Amino acid sequence: MQPDAKLPRKHFHANALYYFDMVFRHGSIREAARHLHVASSAVSRQILKLEDELGVPLFERLANGLRLTSAGEIFAHHVRTVLQDAERMHSELEALQGLHRGHVEIISVEGPSIELLPNLLESFNLKYPNITVGLSIAGSDAIAPAIISGQADIGLGFDLSRYEEMQQLALARFPLGAVVTPDHPLAKRTKVTLRKCAQHPLIMSKPGTSTYLHMAPLLAQLGAPHASIECNSFEFSRRMVLRGAGIAFQTRIGIEDDLAKGNLMHIPIAHQQPFYSDLGVYVRGGRHLTTAMDFFARALCDTLTSLAEST
Repeated sequence: MQPDAKLPRKHFHANALYYFDMVFRHGSIREAARHLHVASSAVSRQILKLEDELGVPLFERLANGLRLTSAGEIFAHHVRTVLQDAERMHSELEALQGLHRGHVEIISVEGPSIELLPNLLESFNLKYPNITVGLSIAGSDAIAPAIISGQADIGLGFDLSRYEEMQQLALARFPLGAVVTPDHPLAKRTKVTLRKCAQHPLIMSKPGTSTYLHMAPLLAQLGAPHASIECNSFEFSRRMVLRGAGIAFQTRIGIEDDLAKGNLMHIPIAHQQPFYSDLGVYVRGGRHLTTAMDFFARALCDTLTSLAEST
């Protein structure tokens, strides 16, 4: 090849990019085909054609599915950008016509999915009936990767690490406290120490949750006994507290209805410094939000601000 010669530019059909993206998201040609409502052979042909045109394998074929190769990672970044730009263009064109259509994919920790998000979605759907919303529940450590990779549009999580590739749209601070039933020995206290809590059965969060990062090291310093129950589910912890199985540590987010009805008590923790957990709204840095995403993100940020001010 001559020094000034250039590699020929490839032009890829939109379907091929979309099929590739679905295989990447689901890790399987069969699952991608099921979501696309096409035959597996059609998806497989598109992937093989892409690999032939690029001259490199895009996926490693493993016994438990497909995994991106290094070349596949580069191509996936390109595909996400192209598809997101196309989605934004359609959204902006529809916004000009007052249609307000689109889809928003949310990933959130479990707590906000109990009441915060259902309440928001109820009012949002009335205002924007043509915008659909998808929701995935995950641990705090899974929020950032999903946002950065483009698998989710908007993330909602407690105490997330900061990444250059991720933009924070809003942040609200909520007190962490001990959650008990009204008949618990500590229920009538206005504040409670961790040492006092450690004298009772505890329902602790597993690693991978923001609550674990806050509470586990401090309780360990006290020589606290092992937790009676350990889990990574907010809802399971809430139910076990209601059954009188022990004390859980969390914010008021997700137990608002229980607190209002008097089924649970949230007792602030007495310590040298107040215990807080920060709930943030995140998107991928530098990404242009579609009209649908922008509408939902604004509504979510406003809801978060209102809740923080009322706490």
